[in-house]
Amino acid sequence: MLVNSGTGFGALALAALLSEQSDASGAQASPLAARLTHHRPRAKNVIFLFMEGGPSHIDTFDPKPALQELAGKPLPESFGRVITAMGEFDSPVLASKRKWKQHGESGLWISDWLPHMATRADDLAVIRSCWTNGINHSGGVCQMNTGTQFAGRPSLGSWVTYGLGTENQNLPAFVVMQDKGTVVNGPRNWGTGFMPAVYQGTAMQVEGEPFKNLSPPEHVTRKQQRLALDYLASVNHRHRDSRAENSELEARIRSYELAFQMQSHAPEAVDLAQETAETKALYGLDQKETAEFGRNCLLARRMVERGVRFVQCYHGAGSQWDAHSKIESNHTKMCRGMDKPVAGLLTDLARRGLLEETLVVWGGEFGRTPMSEKGDGRDHNPTGFTMVMAGGGVKAGQTFGSTDEVGLHAVEDRLHVRDLHSTILYLMGIDHKKLVYINKGRPERIDMNEGHVYRKILA
Repeated sequence: MLVNSGTGFGALALAALLSEQSDASGAQASPLAARLTHHRPRAKNVIFLFMEGGPSHIDTFDPKPALQELAGKPLPESFGRVITAMGEFDSPVLASKRKWKQHGESGLWISDWLPHMATRADDLAVIRSCWTNGINHSGGVCQMNTGTQFAGRPSLGSWVTYGLGTENQNLPAFVVMQDKGTVVNGPRNWGTGFMPAVYQGTAMQVEGEPFKNLSPPEHVTRKQQRLALDYLASVNHRHRDSRAENSELEARIRSYELAFQMQSHAPEAVDLAQETAETKALYGLDQKETAEFGRNCLLARRMVERGVRFVQCYHGAGSQWDAHSKIESNHTKMCRGMDKPVAGLLTDLARRGLLEETLVVWGGEFGRTPMSEKGDGRDHNPTGFTMVMAGGGVKAGQTFGSTDEVGLHAVEDRLHVRDLHSTILYLMGIDHKKLVYINKGRPERIDMNEGHVYRKILA
């Protein structure tokens, strides 16, 4: 009773605060104003670590001894057929060269490609039964970000921002970080589709200033800039008032003000000189192979510390995980580049007391086939693959669901991408069925009325 009443009084207080951000008509003064959740949230923030190109689940988190037994032979017909991207379904099975070991008190199976993540085994919730509709990179990346393999719908981060608003007034609510490659589909992955543009992600730059056009010219003082922005805002509002149907105008107006605030706060937020040498080494900033992604993971931690709601970090942008051939050299390089930074992120969040309220998601747009391609690679596998979660209210140190004996099909507790999205939203206090955006008279939801919360994973 006391817990429920305390939560109720807290909601009253928050409602009062929200009312202060409304105008006389009761409308929200800002589309990014903080909003009440549908239920008690397990997580306040999300850090989505996106391995673009499709890491091999059967060489990382889903051991399949049958691969060794069937190596060099055609896949038995009993496993059924799938449409593969390169059409080489009849290629012989490729054995995994990985050495597998159980880690942590939980005994989680992790391959020797991920020695650092293995040290955090007791933090991980490994979902081995995911599937998607996207057979190629464009469709797969689009679906993992937006729920469908076709362009035109809002991204997961945009839905979160729309549903919860922002926790800060000086940085974006939704931040995107890439490495030096170019992400398939580009800004569409963090765009808003039919929603107002104000909910879209803000991309950070790999080098130089963290955000484009952040610094004003040296001869312009802050007072001069403030006067110019106020005048520009008044002109823009007059222009917007006669064009209420254009949501991009309001987004652009607010972007000027946010950019002005970011000039004071963003430099501090990305100033890694404030971090100790031990922390930098924890993320691998002192090593060439891990420095780039380690920087992004460290920045992700600094972002959520400062109230950024949703952070997406791409690793291998440009489908660098795509191992159609030479999977040994490809995945050895890719795993080495991200393994230590991811483990460092989990360690750092945990010791700062942030892991319980931060949901970390790891995975790509699909997995890879047990059949070989070009003799030493694996094709795309959308019918069964692994996603990993940590923190943010998930049961740690456990595996969920399963694929068949060779890792081709998800067979137990099959989770579509829309189920993953629904579960992520639930952990953040959002009921995916109640989060609705009316688009041209039609109620739209992130799950397109097909997703389900995977309750087995909830702590």
